[in-house]
Amino acid sequence: MAEPPLLPLKENKIAKGTFAVVGIMSTLVIYGILQASKKALDPVAPLYKYGVVSISNILTTTCQYEALKYVSFPVQTLAKCAKMIPVMIWGAIIMQKKYQGQDYLLAFLVTLGCSLFILYQGAGDISPFNRGRESTVWGVSLMIGYLGFDGFTSTFQDKLFKGYDMEIHNQIFYTTVCSCLLSFTGLILQGNLLMAIDFVCRHHDCFFDIALLSTVATASQFFISYTIRTFGALTFATIMTTRQLVSILLSCLWFGHPLSWEQCIGAVIVFGSLYARSFLKTKEKAMAETKVPGGS
Repeated sequence: MAEPPLLPLKENKIAKGTFAVVGIMSTLVIYGILQASKKALDPVAPLYKYGVVSISNILTTTCQYEALKYVSFPVQTLAKCAKMIPVMIWGAIIMQKKYQGQDYLLAFLVTLGCSLFILYQGAGDISPFNRGRESTVWGVSLMIGYLGFDGFTSTFQDKLFKGYDMEIHNQIFYTTVCSCLLSFTGLILQGNLLMAIDFVCRHHDCFFDIALLSTVATASQFFISYTIRTFGALTFATIMTTRQLVSILLSCLWFGHPLSWEQCIGAVIVFGSLYARSFLKTKEKAMAETKVPGGS
């Protein structure tokens, strides 16, 4: 009876070891890119600010994966679809942004539409409600923590890009260095470092998987940072929310899976909301450009 809890603990230690190795590999890849492109390695912001992003990112990952043990599929879906709302809250707190009512309405509609699309599967699919996992207070708390830290991370990255003349490579490098040091320290303090090294030594084939994961994670981080720097944290949150709907929609179209009527309604709500937002932004920009010549 006492043996089942040991499996998640072992997997948790292996995951922490892999996370540390990925951090080291990512740091080396970014350092090589910086050296090759001759970008300045000197930090353009105080080091503790890079550390804040790193700590927030680690807490986001920790809350996300720990919460999966304690929450049901619907709660997971609602959390992943509600990324825009925390970003707007943090944007108002950290960057003193003022959002209009239509922005909050858009965030709500996108969350609602994505939730409908993912929760209600087609007629031939297995319902996610039958997975036999009940949500607990601790699990919901972890999911709320995941949303809060996730929104804070992208918003604070946006603040760093706008507050300093910072290259994307610079922020990724110092943030990854901090994450690497924190993960490595955590492995040592918890006594999991030797176990992680032993696992890699016994399973040589996992080195390729770790290197591949590290490379892909590094490449994706460049795209993430570019999106945040160019378009802002809210646009990034919108993309991360709607990508789940798009991936499922493409899968249904590619493999010929039928869509339920709830999924159709969800898709219409999301894409209709995004189109309406784009239309309103374009209209506001056109009106602003029209007023400028008249005022002069």
